[in-house]
Amino acid sequence: MGKYHDTELNFNSYGKHFGFDFIYQDAKNFNGRRFSYPAAFSQNYIQRRSAGSLLLAASAMGQHASVSMEHGVELKMTNIGIGAGYGYNYVPSPNWLIHISALPTFIAYSNTSMSIGGESVPLNYHFPEVIITGRGAVVRQWGNKFLGLSMVFNFTNIGNKESLTVHNTKWLVRTFFGLRLGSRREVSLML
Repeated sequence: MGKYHDTELNFNSYGKHFGFDFIYQDAKNFNGRRFSYPAAFSQNYIQRRSAGSLLLAASAMGQHASVSMEHGVELKMTNIGIGAGYGYNYVPSPNWLIHISALPTFIAYSNTSMSIGGESVPLNYHFPEVIITGRGAVVRQWGNKFLGLSMVFNFTNIGNKESLTVHNTKWLVRTFFGLRLGSRREVSLML
């Protein structure tokens, strides 16, 4: 339906023992006013007018945790969710962009297991289990330079409050400065 194509590939790694995010987004624009994720997060496009769009999403999350004590506890979770949300790029003036979006996904597939001292404990799927991703950004540009702040928020609710519930909350906030190089199709260098 869209007039152009947005593709994002993002990989984040974390420290101490293990952790990473892999994000792949391939979206055709749903809006003739050209809502663009890259305008807010990679600055490959310049958003000239305010625009919003319906967003379709698929989320996957895998977790593995173990606690060493007298009777070791091990928890493994694999979850896949589907859903829809909305994103909006607000352009209050030609040099500013403010982005906000929310993508709630409901778990469509869940494989969760827990063992205590090597003995398996049954854990059943309970609707609604969710993975929610929220994003925000503020970008200021002048000439071929840009400066900004972006945020990604992830929240998961897995399980049932009567037996076992696992809530994860994660924030990632970045500041950036960059230069646009190139002509019609923008290429950005971010520091």
